[in-house]
Amino acid sequence: MRLLVTGGAGFIGSFLVDRLLASGHTVRVLDNLDPQVHPRGLPAYLSSEAGLLVGDVRDRVRCAEALDGIDVVVHAAAAVGVAQSLYKVEHYVDVNVRGTATLLQCIAERKDPLRKLVMLTSMVGYGEGVYRRRSDGRLLRVGIRTENEIRRWGWEPVCPTTGEPLESVPTPEGAELLARNIYALTKRYQEELALGLGAVYRFPVICLRMFNVYGPRQSLSNPYTGVLAIFLSRLLAGQPPVVYEDGLQTRDFVSVHDVVDAILAAIKAPAADGEVINIGSGVPRRIAEVARLLAKIAGVPSIEATITGQFRKGDVRHCIADLSKARRLLGFEPRVAWEEGLAELGQWCRVAAAVDRFDRADQELRTRGLLTERLSAEARGSAA
Repeated sequence: MRLLVTGGAGFIGSFLVDRLLASGHTVRVLDNLDPQVHPRGLPAYLSSEAGLLVGDVRDRVRCAEALDGIDVVVHAAAAVGVAQSLYKVEHYVDVNVRGTATLLQCIAERKDPLRKLVMLTSMVGYGEGVYRRRSDGRLLRVGIRTENEIRRWGWEPVCPTTGEPLESVPTPEGAELLARNIYALTKRYQEELALGLGAVYRFPVICLRMFNVYGPRQSLSNPYTGVLAIFLSRLLAGQPPVVYEDGLQTRDFVSVHDVVDAILAAIKAPAADGEVINIGSGVPRRIAEVARLLAKIAGVPSIEATITGQFRKGDVRHCIADLSKARRLLGFEPRVAWEEGLAELGQWCRVAAAVDRFDRADQELRTRGLLTERLSAEARGSAA
């Protein structure tokens, strides 16, 4: 099989390329080697067996060239990060929406039908996940918290009717997409564009909604990448990780190896065509505890996280993957244990290049009014 991986020199894409080549497939990579992700240019880990085209997915000529003779496309190229998207609006819309539209246009104009398109999208579109009201078990959704709501109720979302604290439960794919940050909107439009054009031109599309992917090859010099890489870049520079809010917010972390398993399953699974599917671990991890574990793994257990009590506008408190659909349609089951995945990440970070650029990113938030002053002293408190 001949496959194109857009963004194939990146974190997830490169691991997918390795697995595809190991299985005997022919792989082509289209990647613009964005300096924010690849400050040293072409990464050494990208296999020389892959046919690399250096180019931008927004370049229609280059995109058509990349698609020539291809059976399956995995679209991983994207500008990533919620916070940066709020002040680089044009860039995120251009890369994620116009880039996807350009790719789809080129697919639609092909003479030979595409066997499948797998889109890597994101769980950020949900906003806050699904919650349960403890008094009666009712499931409900709440909007993104505001500064005034946090001052009144504390960090945890509450029922808008009764004011009682809510319990986070797994979020299924059918949950309404409530987030309105720019990154979330662009990932939502990617899904809708791909599914819509796939139906019109009759090529199968599967959208995989990634939760927080971690593992080796994440850029330790990009302050807009995953939180684990950001924390590690701080620790390796001898600086404390910075944790917003009170540190009890949770995230669903999934190993890049599990993500690649899901992509490979999606390529082979006709039952999943036309579907949107969550890919995560289904397990919530508290951010402050994650910072402590990473300090231990990085060999600097004495460095404790700085918990700021600040609210980064647009951040969610809890959102955990419901994996029922992934299990049913893809046979997906996370196989990398949390401790095993962190140990692998720790080994890799000891040899990886890392430049701590967090302070610059943090200052951007402050300058643009996207980070509040400390709220924890004024808020009513958080559920433990």
